[in-house]
Amino acid sequence: MNTTQRTRFAAPALSIVALLALSACGQSVAVENAPEEATGATVTSCGTDVSTTSAPERIVTMTPGMTDLVDRLGAADRIVGEAQTDTGEVSSSVSSNADITLLSDRTPPSREVTLGVNPDLVLSPTTYEFNAEQGFATQEQLETAGAAVYVAAAGCPDRRSDAEVTDIYDDIERVGALLGEKEAAAELRAEAEAELTAVADAVESQDKLSVAQLYVEAETLSAIGASVEYDIIARAGGDNVFSPEDPAFADFFAASISPETLVEKNPDAIVFTAADDAQAEATREYLRKHFAEVAAVKDDRLIQLDATVVMPGAWGNIEAVRTVAEGLYPDAF
Repeated sequence: MNTTQRTRFAAPALSIVALLALSACGQSVAVENAPEEATGATVTSCGTDVSTTSAPERIVTMTPGMTDLVDRLGAADRIVGEAQTDTGEVSSSVSSNADITLLSDRTPPSREVTLGVNPDLVLSPTTYEFNAEQGFATQEQLETAGAAVYVAAAGCPDRRSDAEVTDIYDDIERVGALLGEKEAAAELRAEAEAELTAVADAVESQDKLSVAQLYVEAETLSAIGASVEYDIIARAGGDNVFSPEDPAFADFFAASISPETLVEKNPDAIVFTAADDAQAEATREYLRKHFAEVAAVKDDRLIQLDATVVMPGAWGNIEAVRTVAEGLYPDAF
């Protein structure tokens, strides 16, 4: 298998700089039903039609989360390249396939690398992956080379701060349509709906615990107060101590906060993202060292999410709701 040198990386969810960049895009989406005999499809991505004339055979996924979605839709054997592999675990369907190229580990791949695998469909969580100034292949360049480009619903610039977990429904249906896997998409959407309903039923009668979602980089503390991450906490039955109504989150879903702010909020639980066990332990140590008197730390109610599960377009958005709910209310499950 062709691989890049893979060092562990803290992932977009763990760096406010990366968050600012990676959140800069997305879409609203809608499928135009094609005739039954047609193998192509048209969907809308960030207000632009994305069309295929036949089922794609050379798919590039820009994150492991997008790979997971393709895998669940039954088309993993058509993936030729996966990028940003350090944002999550590389699925077995990819790691066991010698024909798949791991395009990059930390950041989106260069223009030459992406175009070099000759994709006919590129799936991405945001449009940052197509930033020409960073040396990445643009959407226009990919389209000129014959690739359709789809960006996850929750990443759209006019959607990013208002995105919800259920935006993954759009991705399931639209990616399923592009792949020619509408039946699998219908089944997967039903599974997603059932999972969210099951969690909602389990936590419905619980007394809500207050929750802060944080990420730590060196000595910098940041909080999340909007978007998919915010909705994950709400659907898990948590009461967010930061919200979209707070001025700090008026323009962006994440913001740096002072240690005093966290102490004042004194959440019952803290949710944080980490790319690997080492990053998770470093975050726990930081919180225990600096916030020993905060209720979440004192009670050891520190809930880790893998960095990839909060990215737009990831099935992990669904899984994260259960992970947080079980961390908050273990007796409810």
